[in-house]
Order: sequence, then structure tokens, then C-alpha cells
Amino acid sequence: MESVQKVSQDLSLVAKTTPEQLQLAAPVELKKAYFKKLRGGFFLILGYLLSPLCWWNDLLFNLPIAYFFGYICSLLSPKLLLPCSIIGYWLSNIVGILLMQFGSADIIQKESPERNLKKELLSGLVSSTLYTLVIMVLIHLKIIDTPDLFSNG
Repeated sequence: MESVQKVSQDLSLVAKTTPEQLQLAAPVELKKAYFKKLRGGFFLILGYLLSPLCWWNDLLFNLPIAYFFGYICSLLSPKLLLPCSIIGYWLSNIVGILLMQFGSADIIQKESPERNLKKELLSGLVSSTLYTLVIMVLIHLKIIDTPDLFSNG
């Protein structure tokens, strides 16, 4: 009985809605969806540029960010420049992966479900850590060669 009353109330509300109100509501929803896709595309591109998936990004984006992070840390102690630069580089890659996740979710998903920020952060952290470990193993097995930046000769 309650569901019949609910349906009759909904029908009465629909009958009271004018076509002008419906026409005004449609563009607003369309603008929101367009803005969401545009924002998602921006985050996806920015995330790609910061992520380890982009092969040329290090020189233009990640290394300057990492150096700046290391420089800020070195103001506390000069010995922190190199370790904090490495941490800054790693963090910039994590931020890139997370931005790609947020952007692709905005582009692909039709409706916006509740986001679990902790789960998304953990996912980005795990994927970046796995990527780093794979690269370290490939370097250790001499599959990937690294330049001799710190050689004495």
C-alpha cells in the first residue's frame, strides 16, 4: 500500500513539472558530465606525464620535482639531498599513477560512486612499489643497464 502511495506522489510531482523546468535541468546535467570528463582527461594526461609509463617524462617533470623536494629537505640537513631526491622521485611517480586512476575513473564511470580514497592510495602505493621492485630486479640481473653516474674514473 505504501508503494502505491509513493508511486502516486511521484506521478503527481511529474505532472506538476513543466517542460521549461525539464529543459533547464538537462543542460545543467550535461554540463556537469562534460566538466567531469574534461577534468578526468586533464588528470589522466597529467598523471601520465608524472607516471613511470611515460619514458621521456623524467628529464622534464620527475627529476626537477625530485630535486626540488630534495633541496627543501636539504635545508634541514645537507645530507638529506640525495635520499630525499630519491623519495621525491618515487612520490612523483606515485602521484602520477594516482592521478591516472582518478582521471580514468572520471572518464569511464557513468555515475560517480563513493570513492574510497584509502583504497585508491593503497593501490597506487602498491603498484608503484611493485614497478620499482621490478626495475631494481632488472638492473640487478643486468637486463637493464644503468649509467655510471657515481664512478670515480
